[in-house]
Amino acid sequence: MRGWEFDRPVPKRGYAWWYVDALSDDGAHGITIIAFIGTVFSPWYALARRVGGGTGGDPENHVCLNVALYGRPHRWAMTDRRRPALDRGADHLAIGPSRLDWDGESLTITIEETTAPIPSRLSGTVTLRPQALSTRAFQLDADGRHRWFPIAARSRVEVALSSPALSWSGPAYFDTNEGSAPLEQDFVQWDWCRAPMRDASAVLYNAERRDGSRQSLALRIGNDGAVEDIEPPTPVDLPRTLWRIPRPTRAENGDAQVVRTLEDTPFYSRSVIRTHLLGQEATAVHESLSLDRFRSPAMFAMLPFKVPRPWR
Repeated sequence: MRGWEFDRPVPKRGYAWWYVDALSDDGAHGITIIAFIGTVFSPWYALARRVGGGTGGDPENHVCLNVALYGRPHRWAMTDRRRPALDRGADHLAIGPSRLDWDGESLTITIEETTAPIPSRLSGTVTLRPQALSTRAFQLDADGRHRWFPIAARSRVEVALSSPALSWSGPAYFDTNEGSAPLEQDFVQWDWCRAPMRDASAVLYNAERRDGSRQSLALRIGNDGAVEDIEPPTPVDLPRTLWRIPRPTRAENGDAQVVRTLEDTPFYSRSVIRTHLLGQEATAVHESLSLDRFRSPAMFAMLPFKVPRPWR
């Protein structure tokens, strides 16, 4: 598995996504980009999976490029598109007017999206250059339905947007997840963070599964892309968000604080935290996801305003 194989098979009711996040060198800006085949957080895909007693759901009929800009200006786009919007091969993935292209050395993301809930244009390019590529993937559940692969934990990006006009560069991260079942079927919640440092990055992935078991991954990813297991640090409960989403993490000596909340939604949060890992202080991107919150009926009434679906 190389990670950027955009033509990989995605099973019925399943998903594949490719995730990029980055913070600017000056800390003023951030971006998250997620390309979905099987838009796992789409109310439209969730509804499709429930057809026929829970056996429906064509992932290629629910594809999306989610883009979130942090800082000023703040923008959000997440349009769930139908099968005709998808075109893909091993090294390219087109979703409507946006696309991802891998040339063997860098990933170029061309963004042509419309923001929600207030429509505006979101346009430009993001170029990610990995320092090294990793080759180790991880199973997230006992039955092998969900996998995660940190493709390039140590990368750089160049952001060049025309609308809004914005240009910056900074450290970045690139990974991919894939699965053959809905996330909410097998997980109660998870939290994740990645912390780049001088000579390595620390990545933490903690999951609470529906079967009552837990998984805690703690990794050191070096400049050469080598992925090593480390002892999971001390659990830390960061302050809950305004939506009361828990933000658990792990840090050496229990030393971690929230610096900035990037996304505060009813079922997940994304934050910048100050933490202590691999014997160093570090600035990390942290996420916390509640799948119980996501699958509640109230959520499906709210999400169409943030995740529109065109008729064609």
